[in-house]
Amino acid sequence: MFLFDTLDPAAVAWLRALGAAVVLLAWRRPWRRPPGAGRWTGRKVMIATLFGLATVGMNVMFYEAIARIPLGAAVAIEFLGPVAVAAAGSKRIRDTIALGLVILGVLAIASAQLDGSSVGLPGVGFALASAGLWAVYILVGKRVADAGNGIDDLAVGMAGATVILAPALLGPVLWTDADVFLEPRVWMLGLGVGLLSSVVPYVLDQVVLVRIGRARFALLLALLPTTATVVGAVVLSQLPTVAEGAGIVAVVAAVVIGGSSARERAVSTEELPPH
Repeated sequence: MFLFDTLDPAAVAWLRALGAAVVLLAWRRPWRRPPGAGRWTGRKVMIATLFGLATVGMNVMFYEAIARIPLGAAVAIEFLGPVAVAAAGSKRIRDTIALGLVILGVLAIASAQLDGSSVGLPGVGFALASAGLWAVYILVGKRVADAGNGIDDLAVGMAGATVILAPALLGPVLWTDADVFLEPRVWMLGLGVGLLSSVVPYVLDQVVLVRIGRARFALLLALLPTTATVVGAVVLSQLPTVAEGAGIVAVVAAVVIGGSSARERAVSTEELPPH
């Protein structure tokens, strides 16, 4: 909580990205491409940077959201992104039901947040922006993972995004209270958060995305809203209302239904005879 008490959410997200970039660059040394990995080209660097921008932007939007609305509600709204990826391009009835459940769930959560609260609407807006960037993260992340050097691309992308976004994310803090960055604890905690909250999960994402499709990956993410709600209730004393609880359940159910439908399509495709 020290970082959030000391810095604004956007600056915390930047520190997280910086910590991840430092650890990944020191570990992977992406400028030393192994034999057969191919050389870095302008296009590869651009895609890696886009991946990094989507990742950091997703975190910035999410931190801004949880600064305004409860954690469980923010995660549930954010799940619009994975569900859209899981259901994209399908006309199956299960996917239609999944999208319908998402819409109902988000409306339930939003209605609970906006009952007379002046911070509800911006919080929901930030969560929706995070959802869109999460979808980009999955789509670009799958492409990066399939190329065979996803962790190296992640290192380059996080480093590039940290540099590009520094003026926008650090500017307000530097203008109002630049002395806060003289505190060693800020940098140490930023490095730790980057390692535990970005390096470990995002590297695991790259490993998993190589082995499974985007829709199955979205299905695995169905565990997160429940976890976030429990953390919000236990750690932050943010007990969900009945409407929020119903909305979260609806969003989780949508991810499960959408992912199950996608899994069936994958199995059916695998069973098709070769042309």
